[in-house]
Amino acid sequence: MSRRSGPAALVGLCVACSRGEPDVEQRAPARQPAPSIPPPPPELLYLPSAEAELPPPVGGGLLPGAPPLPIGRCPADMVDVRGEFCIDRYEVELFDLGSSQALSPYYHPTRGQTRASFTRYRAIAARKGAPELPSPPPFQLESDFQPAARSRANVIPSGYLSGIVAKQVCERAGKRLCSYAEWLTACRGEARRAFPYGDRYEAGACNVHRDSHPAALLHGNASIHHLDPRLNRVADAEGPLLRPTGSLPRCKSVWNQDGAFDMVGNLDEWVEDSFAGGFYARGTRDGCEARIRSHPPDYFDYSLGTRCCR
Repeated sequence: MSRRSGPAALVGLCVACSRGEPDVEQRAPARQPAPSIPPPPPELLYLPSAEAELPPPVGGGLLPGAPPLPIGRCPADMVDVRGEFCIDRYEVELFDLGSSQALSPYYHPTRGQTRASFTRYRAIAARKGAPELPSPPPFQLESDFQPAARSRANVIPSGYLSGIVAKQVCERAGKRLCSYAEWLTACRGEARRAFPYGDRYEAGACNVHRDSHPAALLHGNASIHHLDPRLNRVADAEGPLLRPTGSLPRCKSVWNQDGAFDMVGNLDEWVEDSFAGGFYARGTRDGCEARIRSHPPDYFDYSLGTRCCR
């Protein structure tokens, strides 16, 4: 390089240097990505407990998680079932709503049918040793009356009820006929057993599956005279076929130190669309699941009673 070109070259070099990339310290800061905003948390969902995930123990529309109703809401003659409904402690006895007099449990509770059965069976002889024909109270033969239901211990429960009359007598008592779901739930008790006393049939624990049939003992034929007022007064070697309410302490469907008696056996019990439980001479070992749906609601005979719900 010549001396004349030296200074100029240096100046050009400096100019070139000044046009180069800026120093690292002078660079604009790199653009940072916008911070991501997390999505809002999902709304809280109801997560049922393991118990609530189980199907209802029995009885369709009953809600296993339903809030309990106030303690003591059931009348004194009824049992509180899971805080959801009340059921009569005993099979019903009928009385006249106007006079409070008891009706005979051995007759269909209308004046016309009472008179017809009383007249007819005075003329029909029964076998030797048969009980006497029971006489209904005079007002049941002579006057109009309004049968209503009540639930009491140690009385003969009223048989000869149709489903129509069963509904009426419960409503006159300020109650109602039970649904089958309610009845079955109550029968199984809080332990959800097949029988009021356990899960296996035990002869004699409830008044069912008796060896004797009252019509066979009275008339020599189990299929006739099912309106005879003497049928529920018949006894065999084991005692009366129909027993007073609450006579068998083991036949108790337990609910919170209380319980409903005789839901299996004694009398079949009308519910909304059928009757359930079996009666003393029915040859069933189905316990709480014993049920008959083949008869219309106007049907009645000696084996049919009821209990009410609320």
